[in-house]
Amino acid sequence: MVLSRKNRRDNLVRLLSQDPFLADRQLAKEFAVSVATIRLDRMALDIPEVRERTKDMANKTYAKLKSIQGSEVIGELVDIEVGSHAISLLSVTEEMVFARNQIMRGHYLFAQGNSLAVALINSSMALTAKAQVRYFRPVKNEDRVIAKATLVSQEGHRYTIKVESRVLQELVFTGEFVVVAIDHKKEGDTYENRG
Repeated sequence: MVLSRKNRRDNLVRLLSQDPFLADRQLAKEFAVSVATIRLDRMALDIPEVRERTKDMANKTYAKLKSIQGSEVIGELVDIEVGSHAISLLSVTEEMVFARNQIMRGHYLFAQGNSLAVALINSSMALTAKAQVRYFRPVKNEDRVIAKATLVSQEGHRYTIKVESRVLQELVFTGEFVVVAIDHKKEGDTYENRG
């Protein structure tokens, strides 16, 4: 079914409010129109391209980090509520995939999830004590992986965090990370795990 311009634009706004990380090519496929049509619709609606939307969201979130520096987060951090939840976006590039089949190396998915789990901790330093992960399907070059981390439980200085990573709403990776907050002591003191 072909939508009128007004209906397509209304649906475009609705879709981007649900998932602001959708690229023009994904939207074009969704609406069965050309990428150029989507670009024109976005411009008419004053909606920036996906890179700008992501960058704007990221700039607002990096200042909240405590246990990890922004440059240490794998992917772009687009939302975080320390001690609660976080979201990052990783665009798969040629350097991340195997040359012969264009499938992403698994350690990038792990690193994205692990760094997001550590970022949730409200401490000057946090380390991963344990991780249990599962891969569901291969991720390919040029895919965009959205990882969502949620704090599941806390016992003292030990935090259990669940991470789910998706490509186009399809689950590709899950991880349960146990992260330990380490109190930062004065110079010369040793770190003490109180969890």
